[in-house]
Amino acid sequence: MEEYVNLLDRALRQLPMVKTSDSRFTLPSLKVFTEGKTTIFDNFDVICNYINREKEHVMKFLLNELGTAGKITGDRVIFQGRFSTEEVEHQIQRYIDEYVLCWECKKPDTHFAKIDRIWVLKCDACGAFRPIIKRRGGKVTK
Repeated sequence: MEEYVNLLDRALRQLPMVKTSDSRFTLPSLKVFTEGKTTIFDNFDVICNYINREKEHVMKFLLNELGTAGKITGDRVIFQGRFSTEEVEHQIQRYIDEYVLCWECKKPDTHFAKIDRIWVLKCDACGAFRPIIKRRGGKVTK
């Protein structure tokens, strides 16, 4: 038994020291740049696919929160006005917190579902669900 423990200790010492994160959900880096008076979000489709949400829903949220107009052209979005990568990244993170991550287990395994006449965010990992709060003009309404 003592030999087994010694071998196990030796094997553990030889393992590389790797820091792991308990979060498997890390957002790809955003490709945002300005051209003149417009801002281009180049990998918009990649982000939408990664968070498993429809482009139109994410776009509507971003336009509302940034207070601007814009359009989806192919795989990217063009906003009217100048916005930094940090501003767009902050709004994407707010979207994820509100419409992607489960409030109970904090996992991204969620989807929209309609129960009776109410839209809810339902978690496939833990089974929790909560109503989705509708937003109008940057103000939260229930």
